[in-house]
Amino acid sequence: MLVLGVNPVAFSIGSHDVRWYGIIVAIAVIILLAIIFREAGKQGFPLDFLNSLFLWGIGGGFICARLVHVIDHWSYYVSHPGSILGLEGMGLYGAIAGAILGAWVYTRIKKVPFSKLVVVADALAVGAPLAQAIGRLGCTINGCCYGTLAPGLSWAVVYTHPNSFAPLGVPLHPAQIYFVLWNLVVFAIVWHMRGRLKPRGSLFFLYLCLYAAGDFALRFFRYADTSYALGLQQAQIISLIILAVALPVLIIRMKKFRQACITEGE
Repeated sequence: MLVLGVNPVAFSIGSHDVRWYGIIVAIAVIILLAIIFREAGKQGFPLDFLNSLFLWGIGGGFICARLVHVIDHWSYYVSHPGSILGLEGMGLYGAIAGAILGAWVYTRIKKVPFSKLVVVADALAVGAPLAQAIGRLGCTINGCCYGTLAPGLSWAVVYTHPNSFAPLGVPLHPAQIYFVLWNLVVFAIVWHMRGRLKPRGSLFFLYLCLYAAGDFALRFFRYADTSYALGLQQAQIISLIILAVALPVLIIRMKKFRQACITEGE
């Protein structure tokens, strides 16, 4: 059993606490951007366009990530409205959707076909799971996204620091670590498949399918104060929707590409 007594607050500036969560998430974003610029740059994508694109993507991702988190924990935020604008939690699906929305808005402004961003999408697929794994380490220290009760579980985690968001002194599933491990598995698969999966853009859909499948399964071990349809969490419903859309799109795209290659070879 792991006893976690680390103070989630790294330091304070006046009355404002700076948590390790925010610092680690910032590091994850920097690593994500570095990988995206590297992968997209190798494909000849203009870096000046990438700079502006990701400013819009990060802005949209942050807003939507926070919005999804607040909706998912509405019972808390309706009683603590002053915390809505904080940085204590982010919804990863909101971050993905918001980044795509921000990028789409920017392409509309610049009158660039959104379909040309498939190179960026594949680069995002390479960096995102690694960044998410790092971000979940922040969740582990922060005590947010904690797991369900797990009495008798030998690898359970017990939080003891009063600044933690997790309930104190009780054994919990280390749900955040489960997500870390799954994201690393996804990263390994996507890294291995980069440059091999055709046509361009398919790597992004593969990443969506892998992450959504793991997210759906692992959330059965994560505590949620609210449930939606069929007793599932909000994110699990989103996972099913993503799988229902991304998996057929991936299969159809790859099938059409292979048929086109066969036709050209005849």
